[in-house]
Amino acid sequence: MLAGRVVGKIVSTRKNDNLVGNKFMIIEPAPGFPQNRIVAIDNIGAGIGEYVLVATGSAARIGCDMEHAPIDAAIVGIIDDGRDLE
Repeated sequence: MLAGRVVGKIVSTRKNDNLVGNKFMIIEPAPGFPQNRIVAIDNIGAGIGEYVLVATGSAARIGCDMEHAPIDAAIVGIIDDGRDLE
């Protein structure tokens, strides 16, 4: 799991049937996490600028109850206070 900030969104009109109706957000991992920006599915309603928790790998599919969808990152929580992540 990683922590990061939502920095944008992606709109995709054509996608795998298992992904229809879902929102995709661009996440910038907090300092100390070695990854670049990632795209995560968002079914909890995070907004741009919010700090979030992101599950990756198979935990992402399980965490958003979409075990048969091609997902490798999912927002699973919104952080109340992200000041320590800056």
